[in-house]
Amino acid sequence: MSAPRGVLVTGGTGALGRAVVELLLEKGARVAVSYRKASEWRALSDSLKAGDRVVGVEAELSDADAARAAVDQAAKALGTLDAVALIAGGWAGGTPFDAAPADEWPRMLRANLDSAANVCRHALPLLRAQKGAIVAVGSRAAETGGAGMAAYAVSKQALHALVRVLALENRGSVRINAVLPGTIDTPANRGAMKTADHAAWTSPEAIARVVLFLLSGESAPTTGALVPVDAPA
Repeated sequence: MSAPRGVLVTGGTGALGRAVVELLLEKGARVAVSYRKASEWRALSDSLKAGDRVVGVEAELSDADAARAAVDQAAKALGTLDAVALIAGGWAGGTPFDAAPADEWPRMLRANLDSAANVCRHALPLLRAQKGAIVAVGSRAAETGGAGMAAYAVSKQALHALVRVLALENRGSVRINAVLPGTIDTPANRGAMKTADHAAWTSPEAIARVVLFLLSGESAPTTGALVPVDAPA
């Protein structure tokens, strides 16, 4: 499976983001990684040993101006912007809606919706010129209920709606899809849920392969799809 030439991966320093970055590099892409913590970017960059095939872009993507600058910086560094993987996001939950902290609602909207919307707004003109692709990371839980995580579920449902709207608006010029993970098998999740059935979770590497497929030309007929990626693999 081939990869696009130049790809922006938001949130590329996390467990899923790292798996996507590694797979893209393995397939020959050049990758720009957005990050918020310089220490996390340095750790990723040092471990990848990919030279100038991977560049870091520091940005708070929930800020529209910062997102614009990040997209421009990525496109300039890569020489082309052919695809975007929207991995950045956040999770909060564990309490009913009316008992949740007051800041949880705006925080989840900023992390899961605003950041993606800001990047899309500024990346779409560049991607149209390349007949490019966007893949966002949604949530299976947002589709199946989301009890105890109202702000998270609503923010991800809004992201799903954005994906469908943008797919319709850009049909024939940019393909826009989303993957919907369940629980991802990461060290952080294992630490937080020690007694859970880890065998039922999905590995970052398995999800990354689906992301690559949706970014690649092999998924050319597919746009506006919300693809569940929540089975063991």
